[in-house]
Amino acid sequence: MKRIALLIIILGCIFHHPIFSQTVYPDRFIVSQEGDGDFRTIQEAVNAVRDLSQQQVRIYIRKGVYREKIVIPSWKTNISFIGDGTGQTIITNADYSGKPYTDTVDAFGKKAFTTYNSYTVLVQGNDFTAEGLTIQNTLGRVGQAVALHVEADRVVIKNCRLLGNQDTLYTATENSRQYYVNCYIEGTTDFIFGQATAVFQRCTIHSLSNSYITAASTTPRQAFGFVFLDCKLTADKEATKVYLGRPWRPYAKTVFIRCHMGPHILPQGWDNWRNPANESTAYYAEFHSEGPGAHAAARVKWSKQLTEKDIESYTLKQIFNYQDPWNPTTNK
Repeated sequence: MKRIALLIIILGCIFHHPIFSQTVYPDRFIVSQEGDGDFRTIQEAVNAVRDLSQQQVRIYIRKGVYREKIVIPSWKTNISFIGDGTGQTIITNADYSGKPYTDTVDAFGKKAFTTYNSYTVLVQGNDFTAEGLTIQNTLGRVGQAVALHVEADRVVIKNCRLLGNQDTLYTATENSRQYYVNCYIEGTTDFIFGQATAVFQRCTIHSLSNSYITAASTTPRQAFGFVFLDCKLTADKEATKVYLGRPWRPYAKTVFIRCHMGPHILPQGWDNWRNPANESTAYYAEFHSEGPGAHAAARVKWSKQLTEKDIESYTLKQIFNYQDPWNPTTNK
């Protein structure tokens, strides 16, 4: 009996050793509206990811129209959304600035949504990626209505469609680095806006009406704001007078490099948002724009045409490595 008791104690000690007691957390979930996955909604899958995860967790979102308002909070890190394609996996909502709450007042004493919480998807958790899906706000043309709102750092959006009207994509917070590649982004007014350092590479930027594409609010502390690399600027037929951008805040920085611009882009290119003082602080520049909207000689005098030497600093490494090393092409 003593030997049996001793054996039980020894085995207990062995199996309570940390090497045996570590919990294994899933690194993938499947969301399916058909019920053949782990969850039926995307938010349920996000909630199931281990808090402060240090491994990348892939959430495969099968085809369907997901009518959700999704929040990825700051403690849900290293999450990837992988869809079945932009025409198959669609995340949609229709909140907008001014939409009344239902019998409630928010923490700020407001009775209605604002631009900042009108999003369809809010990303606050670092190291987020999305690929092969559509995020849209279907409100229509009645005010600010965000599709994707990103506050996190080290975010990659690849092969996605971001659809809305005014304020489609909110690239928020000055410490956020965001990389959009091979994406389609459409809207009416200021439909790419915010503080973040964001690169758009080989993206199609589509204007739906006469207005402004960008409204950066870059801070004086940032070396880069919005950088468009090898993008294509297109428009609906009704959009014939479109500005490249205007400064939401005085130190806005926006640069277009080797972009093809349709005839909807106005010759002057940039607007000072009814404040001439912005002309001495905003940084608006281009390099080798092409197409019928590329009017280098006609641009406002306070914008810049970059040289070969200037664009040597416009590499992903230099744009994104200002606070710590990050290579978005490997997401490391």
